[in-house]
Amino acid sequence: MSAVPVIADDAEALAVAAGLAARFREGAAERDARRRLPRAELEWLSASGLLAVTVPAEYGGADVRQETLAEVFRLLASADASLAQIPQSHFVYVNVLRRQGTAGQKNFFFREVLAGRRFGNAQSEAGTRHVQDIRTRLEPGPGAPGSYLLTGVKHYSTGALFADWIPVLARAAEDDKLHVAYVPRDAPGVTVVDDWDGMGQRTTASGTVRLEAVPVPADRVVPHHLTFEGPQLHGAVAQLLHTAIDAGIAAGALAEAVEFVRTKSRPWFESGFETAAEDPLLIQRFGELAIQVRAAEALLTVAARSVDTARADLNDDTAAEASIAVAAAKVSAANAAVEVGSALFEVSGTRSALDTLGLHRHWRDARTHTLHDPPRWKVQHIGRYVLNGTRPPRHSLL
Repeated sequence: MSAVPVIADDAEALAVAAGLAARFREGAAERDARRRLPRAELEWLSASGLLAVTVPAEYGGADVRQETLAEVFRLLASADASLAQIPQSHFVYVNVLRRQGTAGQKNFFFREVLAGRRFGNAQSEAGTRHVQDIRTRLEPGPGAPGSYLLTGVKHYSTGALFADWIPVLARAAEDDKLHVAYVPRDAPGVTVVDDWDGMGQRTTASGTVRLEAVPVPADRVVPHHLTFEGPQLHGAVAQLLHTAIDAGIAAGALAEAVEFVRTKSRPWFESGFETAAEDPLLIQRFGELAIQVRAAEALLTVAARSVDTARADLNDDTAAEASIAVAAAKVSAANAAVEVGSALFEVSGTRSALDTLGLHRHWRDARTHTLHDPPRWKVQHIGRYVLNGTRPPRHSLL
């Protein structure tokens, strides 16, 4: 890869994201239909400098606001939700380094990120209900003092197939606590299996990672458990990006519906109008859908600003408020993505259901992505907070 530009500020980050989104939109339906993995598109993403926009300023990055990062993801997801999903873990694990990495780890990995290197993820395990049930182990290795051997099997490993580094969530044998091991994609003992078979987000390659006695130096291991021992924004930041993806799916589906009705839909014969776009019943429905999308986008902005506020003054109260704001936005965006993705066909008519058009990818992406965590539990946490002042729990989904 040639030299990667360093994005200077929030405005440049948004401009670059808008340009990439336009490029990603062009082939989105074809990639989904053929399940063509977006290797070239991810190289464009790396070469754009966007992957480094959250690197702290003292390490050479733009350190953009979370409001800006959320809008970057919303723009990308409005074009291709699979492509937007792939770097979500990248930014989450940049954030882990920011909070728990040593000065040496930050120096090394932030240089990698500035050079366009991509982080994947290997955290979820089949048969477990929570990160507390993680079985992947970091055992003492035969090398230098403090070195490890990493063994386990991970599922839903979005981004791992395309990554330069795979952050792996594991328990260290000496303390049984959660750590993140940053492992090169081509390290001995690492196998990434492209066995993802989801009906939506088909090109994320969110498959299996197998780790068989993978050697890990001590300076590639970060104590993730410390993140949750005090006020934290790890979960809020991760969920904010998921929320932005849902909001982007909703916006993308609405835009496709508008274009289809304006250019292809026929008016219902009883309407008496020459074009479908003049039908007052369709106008009413588009108004309702637009309100849902605007509400999701507005709550996303409020949530992102709440996270930015908490970052500037992190304590139990600001962290709780940020988590609740993100939870509210996530519920709204998830509902909007699923409903607008489905309503696209309701307003567009029979022809829109042709498989060759690929319009169903919006609903499939929405329905798949919104299964990451149940919105009903977010509503519960919001209700407890509003009614009883109960702060949400500290974990990676809040």
